[in-house]
Amino acid sequence: MQVILKEDVSSLGKAGDVVKVADGYGRNYLIPQGLAAEVNSRNIRMIEQQKKQILLKADREKKKAEGFAAQLSAVVCTIARKVGEQEKLFGSVNTKDIEENLAAQGITVDRKHIVLDEPIKALGEFPVTVKLNAGVAAEIKVVVVAEN
Repeated sequence: MQVILKEDVSSLGKAGDVVKVADGYGRNYLIPQGLAAEVNSRNIRMIEQQKKQILLKADREKKKAEGFAAQLSAVVCTIARKVGEQEKLFGSVNTKDIEENLAAQGITVDRKHIVLDEPIKALGEFPVTVKLNAGVAAEIKVVVVAEN
């Protein structure tokens, strides 16, 4: 079955693409969820018209994300933690801690967008990537200091 994607689907393609999928996947999931439409001449004309709007919307979102990324690149998160002997942290700093620190600074970022390979377990400065929509990423500086 061939369908036209109405929205980006990570495993299939971008909005406006014509892709071949299994019949059941198309009829039972993609079309009812509004993610795709069957290929026919009417839907192709409709998608061609919407494609321009989709591209404009994606461009606006990307510009907005780039502006937010520039704002985020100047942000420094300072997180205080209790330390033991040899400056070893009790616990660790994870994405939730970074999200809360950013929220305290008035910046709203979902913790699912914060990329942290593993929790931070030492004092110091660490670069952390924040993935924004439209394929834009920003890097923030996380500073872990000893709590008095």
